[in-house]
Amino acid sequence: MLSLDKLAEFLNQYFAIHRFNDDPGGVYRPSNRAIQRIGLALEPWQQLPQWAEQAQLDALFLHRPWKLKLEQLKSDVGVVSYHLAFDERLTLGFNPRLADALGMSALLVIGEKEGRPIGMSGEMSPQCFTRYCRDIGEVFGGQDQTEPGECKQVSRVAVVGAMTDALVREAASRGADVYVTGQWRQSAKKAVQETGIGVVTVGHRRCEEWGLRALAGLLQERWLGLRVVLPPGVEEC
Repeated sequence: MLSLDKLAEFLNQYFAIHRFNDDPGGVYRPSNRAIQRIGLALEPWQQLPQWAEQAQLDALFLHRPWKLKLEQLKSDVGVVSYHLAFDERLTLGFNPRLADALGMSALLVIGEKEGRPIGMSGEMSPQCFTRYCRDIGEVFGGQDQTEPGECKQVSRVAVVGAMTDALVREAASRGADVYVTGQWRQSAKKAVQETGIGVVTVGHRRCEEWGLRALAGLLQERWLGLRVVLPPGVEEC
């Protein structure tokens, strides 16, 4: 029998929450109910109570739980929540699962925040920038912006959960041909121009939804009989 405490214990270890002193995550609403079906969502929305009821959820994972109205859920539906740890571990950070999806290997750390890596660079089979952008779109379900810069061929990529002048220059100094991030930051424009690095921004929401799907796979790998339910819209991405 999978309990909420056992689920949280597994996620606490996976997300290494001991490294997030100000935002550790964990059990948001306790429950003794056995978990056979869990729903994963980024944040509450108006129809969440109906979705939880129709999907017969025993527990709920929320990335941003703060607007959740607990009284609208059945009293024995447990909730776990991980915010910063989810972002850094399962979106655009040092994320080996994403590296596999993108065909990256020989990973190196790019950038640090309070001793934690916030990005990665890795080697990949050489290809043109256009083909690489197509592959990125297939992984994330689209992209916001692409800037080829001086990139003629992509053979090393940096994937970073932030975009600053220093991070772009660090990625370029490590040999990255392309910088993949969530959102374009004007403060990094000079570094992009001076290094000639290509840039692909995939959109903050797409990164988070990729993380939800990755989390679904992770949980089903750990518990064979667990039914994981994603909210409307995410499954089609």
